[in-house]
Amino acid sequence: MSSPEQSTFAALGRVLVIIPTYNEAENIDGIVGRVRLAVPEAQVLVADDNSPDGTGDLVDKLAVDDSAVHVLHRKGKEGLGAAYLAGFAWGLDAGYDVLVEMDADGSHQPEQLPRLLTALRGADLVLGSRWVPGGEVVNWPKSREVLSRGGSLYSRLMLRVPIRDVTGGYRAFRKQTLLGLGMSEVASQGYCFQVDLAWRAVRAGFKVAEVPITFVEREFGASKMSNKIVVEALGRVTSWGVNSRLGRIPAPRPDREA
Repeated sequence: MSSPEQSTFAALGRVLVIIPTYNEAENIDGIVGRVRLAVPEAQVLVADDNSPDGTGDLVDKLAVDDSAVHVLHRKGKEGLGAAYLAGFAWGLDAGYDVLVEMDADGSHQPEQLPRLLTALRGADLVLGSRWVPGGEVVNWPKSREVLSRGGSLYSRLMLRVPIRDVTGGYRAFRKQTLLGLGMSEVASQGYCFQVDLAWRAVRAGFKVAEVPITFVEREFGASKMSNKIVVEALGRVTSWGVNSRLGRIPAPRPDREA
């Protein structure tokens, strides 16, 4: 949709936006279209966990009309972390230089993707942050905001990371960053997956930047948040924090060379 000469982010290399889905038929067409308009040179990979509502089939049809749209059909619902890890592996094998995490429900606004990519020019990992000046959430109940802020604060203190929004999932990674995180060792899901990757990036010495975003609660479909995800995050972060202080957690080991 744009030539290399017109590309705003050509210096970053090839950009892939990874969107994990499970029953997002109401949202996926719109979100893919918005990504393609916001950053025309970016390509999209939808990692679909065999959605019963036909999300994967809808993206197959989009891919027929747009060669920049791709689908990774997965066997079943295995969780957010597993979907992103599969998407990262697909993107790295295909030679992309920047890999972006984005939700399918519109809570991560594609129109703010240029903000993340601009910041990535001077960083190894950029986080779209709700909890830095200029960041905000829209249409969230107070209880959800307290849970999110509290989760980030607890993770920041336990893991000693200088990040305000540790649990957020709107992120842009350089290829070299992902390759240096030891992703083969990652087994966490949900919020905990996001905490894990951010903490690994800090421990590996990568430059992590945060930019403000406006997070908008979904209009269609059901949230994947559950008590199980919250409990997993609390338990793992506590364990990581304690073991880190005891010197039992080594720096991440790169999986492979760039």
